Amino acid sequence: MGFTNKSILQIAMEQSAVDANCKAEDFMREENVIVTSCVNPDARSYLELPFDCSLISYGNNIVASINEKYHGMVSDYLGRFSVEHCFETPGLHVLNDAMQKEGLRVCFMAEYFLPDLEHLKALGCPYEQRVLHPCDFAELYKEEWGNALCKKRKELDVLGVGAYDGTRLIGLAGCSADGKAMWQIGVDVLPGYRRQQVASCLTSRLALEILERDKVPFYCAAWSNIKSVRNAIKSGFRPAWVELTVKGSSFVNGMNGGGQP
Repeated sequence: MGFTNKSILQIAMEQSAVDANCKAEDFMREENVIVTSCVNPDARSYLELPFDCSLISYGNNIVASINEKYHGMVSDYLGRFSVEHCFETPGLHVLNDAMQKEGLRVCFMAEYFLPDLEHLKALGCPYEQRVLHPCDFAELYKEEWGNALCKKRKELDVLGVGAYDGTRLIGLAGCSADGKAMWQIGVDVLPGYRRQQVASCLTSRLALEILERDKVPFYCAAWSNIKSVRNAIKSGFRPAWVELTVKGSSFVNGMNGGGQP
């Protein structure tokens, strides 16, 4: 398949539409769209559906995929703030306060990146790079490679690129087949080898390998993770969409170590 930036964006919106239970063109509307979330076997593998509330924006509007009983609450929220303010404080306090009365809280906030084919290219790496396959991953499910590989979903880890200092693996980018057409990239570099462009070399190389396999690579980072965002940009990726997800209070407390709200 011959990809263009336009076709890559379209594929991403089609996947988001599956995840949200809407139409891809809904992300390009001027007005916000509210749809009822439902389970879909073609959704990204790590999503827990149906959503209570998930807000998705490609920059034009917001598509809210929700439990229908929260329709009025979410509609009021979207009508009160601009698109960008719906994803940041102080506006988010309004949503969180309303959701908390239902035993829910704002949980995940993430920015997603897609490759810009005008900037994506192989970067010079000071270390040998090797393309890795699932048969090479068996001994790599360790804490230091926790972003590149996922122990809980080993069956989805389909491709990787490793950087080697002699025989020692010092950096690893891996991707998981999270959607039929889209593979997500994660990357780790050992502490003593950082700030040498290893992460961006591995990320860009893996993105090119993914495209050669007729899949679209994507990259996710928290907006506050400056190191990860810088790596995405340096590797030839550009911001494409954002997501905010509401989860149960007990789930959020568990992620915070079980502390009380």
